[in-house]
Amino acid sequence: MHDRHLMLPSDAMGRQVHLWCYGHFGPPVVVFPTAAGFAHEWKQHGLIDLLRPLLDAGRLKLYCPESNVAEAWTRRERPASWRIERHLAYERFVLDTLVPMIRQDCRTADVPLACVGASLGAMYAANFALKHPTVFRSALCLSGRYLATAFTDGYQDESVYFNNPLAYVPGLTGPALELVRNTHLTLVCGRGKYEEGCIEETIALGRVLEHKQIPSVVDIWDHEAAHDWSWWRRQLVQHLGGTFGQRVGIAR
Repeated sequence: MHDRHLMLPSDAMGRQVHLWCYGHFGPPVVVFPTAAGFAHEWKQHGLIDLLRPLLDAGRLKLYCPESNVAEAWTRRERPASWRIERHLAYERFVLDTLVPMIRQDCRTADVPLACVGASLGAMYAANFALKHPTVFRSALCLSGRYLATAFTDGYQDESVYFNNPLAYVPGLTGPALELVRNTHLTLVCGRGKYEEGCIEETIALGRVLEHKQIPSVVDIWDHEAAHDWSWWRRQLVQHLGGTFGQRVGIAR
């Protein structure tokens, strides 16, 4: 067992941020939580136990930070202009605090990171991979939303635009586009219960990535696959297990 709970001081966030770390060796993967925003979410829903064979075998390391998703996206008591600034503060936390901590923990100054998330965590994963492709070299995105203005009641400014994959990715050209082609996105979504919005935006982003020749895979599941942990568990087994699980069995 190599489970650790840390509190990371963040000037950007103005507080300490919860982080759970799992595993002792292997490629580092950042796990962005759903709308709940909890660092312990994957442990609570049994995904750490699910992936324990990979963790114990040194196939990967998981870093599960909390997020401030309620400040930025899901609660609308504050103006959208204030809320996007809170998202930018979280982005600074990830880049200025979390990433250096992970690289120090892995004892490799330039180790490439992967990221994964479900639901709103998938939006985070896709956005970080697309905006920072030299840091996050791949993203696994389950049941994501990729149109940020759906959470800002239509409000748009430059900050919203550059955190809205379905807005800024179509406009990528030249050196910026070539840079983004260094990352790889896997977009997964079902057609079942509560996937409204997610399925349409997954297909739309997949088409944009294909058009821009950004390395990607779109994996659409059938009408039984719903927006919940039981299906995300199966999708993780297929995709994370396939990537990191050679010769290591994980239970479905």
